[in-house]
Amino acid sequence: MNTLEELVAFSSVWLSDPLVASVFGIVLATAFLSYASRRTLLVLMARVTQTQNPWDDALLRTIRTPLNVLIWIIGLSLAAELVAEARSQSQIEIIGIVRYLAFIGLVTLFLARLIRELEAAYLSSGGDETTVTAIAKLVRISVFITAALMAMQTLGLSISGVLTFGGIGGIAVGFAAKDLLANFFGGLVIYLDRPFKVGDWIRSPDRDIEGTVIRIGWRLTEIRTFSQRPLYIPNSMFSTISLENPSRMLNRRIFETIGVRYSDLSKMQAIVADVHALLSKHEDIDQDKILIVNFDAFNASSVDFFIYTFTKTINWVEYHGVKQKILLEIADIIAGHGAEIAFPTSTIHLETVQPES
Repeated sequence: MNTLEELVAFSSVWLSDPLVASVFGIVLATAFLSYASRRTLLVLMARVTQTQNPWDDALLRTIRTPLNVLIWIIGLSLAAELVAEARSQSQIEIIGIVRYLAFIGLVTLFLARLIRELEAAYLSSGGDETTVTAIAKLVRISVFITAALMAMQTLGLSISGVLTFGGIGGIAVGFAAKDLLANFFGGLVIYLDRPFKVGDWIRSPDRDIEGTVIRIGWRLTEIRTFSQRPLYIPNSMFSTISLENPSRMLNRRIFETIGVRYSDLSKMQAIVADVHALLSKHEDIDQDKILIVNFDAFNASSVDFFIYTFTKTINWVEYHGVKQKILLEIADIIAGHGAEIAFPTSTIHLETVQPES
């Protein structure tokens, strides 16, 4: 008898046992379902990637591994229960507990990965990073806490006792980690009130803090200063300092004082009128905001007028380009009237002394 005939004979004897045949059938069916689910998800994934909707992509990427593992857990646990019913009834309860714990772990893994995928999809669609990050963190924490409580209940632990111990322990931890909790709630207030978000330029008149927000964590906020150095600020500090968010300004202001010579005082009224006309029709000036051009003061070496207006742009670089353009146009207006911009000068009056007779 050759090896193939021996294998066939052994298999026929082995499969003649009803228990072995049942276990083999369950494992075979599990393998088939696992293969079918993988193929189906691959086909669906190929179709949904052609759509513009990112949410179905996130769901399919998330469910693929947990679903495959779930099929094998159910199949192997059913096979194990068949063996336990025939050999040892005491193991059936243990198999059920293990299966339930594995199910809790898979659901937790699925939800955590789904939250991460949805967060990435929302950010890729242009969503607010600060808000979606905060919500994702809170939902993930809730999922993990719920899963831990369900697992403890399955293992026979008293949830009420755990919660009571947690309450007493929380008081002790609260005293020991007062600053840590203050920073945690400070971060929560930032997420809720949203005085700034990632990418905003912020500054504090109270402290030497100015830069672009890079990351908002639960304990620290990272800011990149204009010298490109990282600055890490505890979140609790933001509840005690004044904060300015220039990124949310509506306009940028041009407020300049310009002096002309005293000898050109007679031309001041015409200069002011022409500068006002220039700004009132300028394409870069917001005409819905206040616009002032007035003769202002008799200074030591000049007679001064000031301009007070707002640009449409809030971009720092573009603003300075607009300001330069306007100042040069004002200089042309002054020169066009035959006047000159003043600079510090001194006039010395010499008294004529009459010679003695």
